[in-house]
Amino acid sequence: MNKKLLRYSTYLLLLLPCFAFHSASLDSLSVWLAPFAADTQEAFETGTKTTYPTDSVTLSSGIWVLDNAVLGNTADDHKNGNQAVRLQQNGKLTMNFFLPAGAGTVTVQHAVYGTDASSSWELYAQPQACNCTKWTKVGATVLTTSATLQAAAFTVNISGPVKFEIRKVSGGTARLNLDDFTVTEYGAIQPSIDNDNLALGNPSGAIADVSSPNNYLLPKPQFTIGYNRSQGKPNWVSWHLDITDRGPVDRQDDFRNDTALPAGWYQVQSTSYSGSGFDRGHNCPSADRTSTAENNSATFLMTNMMPQAPNNNQQAWASLENYTRTFLPVNEVYVICGSYGVGGTGSNGGVTTTIDQGRITVPARCWKVIVVLPVGNNDVSRISANTRVIAIDTPNQQGISTDWGTFRTSVDAIEAATGYDILSNLPVAVQDVLEARVDNGPTQ
Repeated sequence: MNKKLLRYSTYLLLLLPCFAFHSASLDSLSVWLAPFAADTQEAFETGTKTTYPTDSVTLSSGIWVLDNAVLGNTADDHKNGNQAVRLQQNGKLTMNFFLPAGAGTVTVQHAVYGTDASSSWELYAQPQACNCTKWTKVGATVLTTSATLQAAAFTVNISGPVKFEIRKVSGGTARLNLDDFTVTEYGAIQPSIDNDNLALGNPSGAIADVSSPNNYLLPKPQFTIGYNRSQGKPNWVSWHLDITDRGPVDRQDDFRNDTALPAGWYQVQSTSYSGSGFDRGHNCPSADRTSTAENNSATFLMTNMMPQAPNNNQQAWASLENYTRTFLPVNEVYVICGSYGVGGTGSNGGVTTTIDQGRITVPARCWKVIVVLPVGNNDVSRISANTRVIAIDTPNQQGISTDWGTFRTSVDAIEAATGYDILSNLPVAVQDVLEARVDNGPTQ
């Protein structure tokens, strides 16, 4: 439990006898407890809508607009209670009112309808303060694959009045159930997010479900992977780095297959890159995990590797890795990196699209995002529009420049190229500033 919440809970237990049987005191208690009772929930139990064309429905929280959507109550609608929203095609679910106290977080229950195929959906926010009709995406795109309701959580952190919209963005005729839309008021006490490998968000909305083999969440104590089985490499890897991750341990060099992959999945072998002209390029580098032999060894799992042109891996990429570690010990760092596209040029010359008998895709580009902040607690809340963010996007080619600074770009550009939402746990206003900026700070 969060230490602050535990402390407040203890105070509450001590104070309860003082408030007992006294209505005025109970009024004071309800005010004192306001940060803990700040949820708005729409369970979609009231109202009726049985046809898909756009229409407004009055629900318990206010008026909502359902476009290509119904309030479903059949046996095939996966729901808590009697009914849930059912979206088809590019359906939308939109608040037609503002929540006056803002929003800290949003949680939504979601499942496929009946036995339909998977669908993707997104959450959007519109602050009243913008005095506009613009919607801003919040968090990562969510892929719904399960017929059992699952919770998707989004960090919003908008202080003023705000409304929300959910958009179904893939799946076509496959239908999607949504239920229990819950908003925690801005300023309500939230758990501290600190030193977590996924503190800044899940870039692709990866899930630990075998039905999502090309967007599979593979968490490790040392880093978290969004794995792509078809490509035999990560889509991305995310980790936190501070001085406690560094120590005297030597490089283990024990490249090996990752037995933590689901049963029946191909496991890339330590020899799978042999003769290919490409390095086994670490995503999370060995030198970021030298505190123990176990931590260093974990970086040599082949699920942490991408086929990387040797000069890219050993020169520009290595130089940036070394520079990143110079921020320690005064600072701590969050790093997300990955690769995309098809076709790189290694030491054998010519463009290569796959290796290991077609089981590993050679990417065309390698990217990295680095977020630097002073050592402290509750990291996400301390990241501001002034935080230094370094983003690079390099061609996976043997002849590239050794100066990593020449490859700096914006997070927005990487997101546009990959389809990911890379800093999704940051407040929307902070994201907008940080993701648009191209770093111009020192490179050594």
